[in-house]
Amino acid sequence: MWRGAAVRLLRGGGAGSPRAASGAAAAQLRRRLESELEDIRGAGTWKSERVIASRQGPHLRLAGGGAGILNFCANNYLGLSSHPEVIRAAVEALEKFGAGLSSVRFICGTQSIHKDLEEKIARFHQREDAILYASCFDANAGIFEALLTPEDAVLSDELNHASIIDGIRLCKANKYRYKHMDMQDLEAKLQDAQKHRLRLVATDGAFSMDGDIAPLREICQLAQKYDALVFIDECHATGFLGPNGRGTDELLGVMDKVTIINSTLGKALGGAAGGYTTGPKPLIDLLRQRSRPYLFSNSLPPAVVGCASKALDLLMESNAIAQSMAAKTQRFRSKMTAAGFTISGKDHPICPVMLGDARLAAVMAEDMLNRGIYVIGFSYPVVPKGKARIRVQISAVHSDEDIDRCVEAFTEVGRKHGALP
Repeated sequence: MWRGAAVRLLRGGGAGSPRAASGAAAAQLRRRLESELEDIRGAGTWKSERVIASRQGPHLRLAGGGAGILNFCANNYLGLSSHPEVIRAAVEALEKFGAGLSSVRFICGTQSIHKDLEEKIARFHQREDAILYASCFDANAGIFEALLTPEDAVLSDELNHASIIDGIRLCKANKYRYKHMDMQDLEAKLQDAQKHRLRLVATDGAFSMDGDIAPLREICQLAQKYDALVFIDECHATGFLGPNGRGTDELLGVMDKVTIINSTLGKALGGAAGGYTTGPKPLIDLLRQRSRPYLFSNSLPPAVVGCASKALDLLMESNAIAQSMAAKTQRFRSKMTAAGFTISGKDHPICPVMLGDARLAAVMAEDMLNRGIYVIGFSYPVVPKGKARIRVQISAVHSDEDIDRCVEAFTEVGRKHGALP
């Protein structure tokens, strides 16, 4: 039997050969998809995937020979993705606990390291308990449906991350959308939502496309006034915002007023994968019983758990890495502003260079790579039409020389393409 399979494989008829679906419906689908893809290319919003042939870090090597590339577009805020202690912890967890669990958590997919990491996350955020997910996208997909009913209301910032928007769509609560960081509009929506049993205000702590930070003090004041709960997504804050890197609630002094935090292990905390919810223990217990992404997804692989746990250890041992971010961020923002660029947001290592035109953003990003700077242009549908930008992200492992070189390249490319006078 195996000999026949081998012969078929060698002749091109094996499992590795691509097969196109046949029939009129399949042909119609292909034509429609090809037309849609051509429209994306024509609009200048096509997203290519550059292939990296090295570890994640401030200096990269690209497949095809591009070496010595400066990376300014990773979520590797603390530079822990390739930290030797983080890598060592992942290898040790892999050797001790295996490659994976081949199971969801409640069947036979919970190891001691999963419980240890959940306890460590709760302690880091100073919350009662925590629950792990395969990603923060899953955490956001799992919480609203499990928590809210048709008797309740959720009030969401209009620029919240897509995962929050999608998670809210899954629930049966009454949905309100307030203008971006507009407290007057939020208050009006809260007044209208008084007729519902429970009110939950949902916001990103730091908005990933604009680099601005939610006004949590004011949100929490309104929540207290109108008897509402506050949920924040801290994916672009955990590990580096606040005196100890605990996030925007620590930065703004409202840790005791935010009820629920969702965040990620895939950015500052090692950069591998995984997400979590942390908050009141009864809520976490309920999510273990009802949250569909948790119940129907395999457990986080041990290596991922190991590196995230070590990243948290490093962060809780010292806040020096987190504190180094402010000066580097200020250096880039001030120099780019002096050069004539408009940088969105304030005091956040996400530094969107606003350009407006999608084609301009794409062409400038490509030209930056030709000068050894890896950045990516963002355009519709990732950001609103007419607000295309190149998003720069500062890391603790960028040197002052790296930052200055990036600014010089932006200035040259900006002048070449008419973005600067």
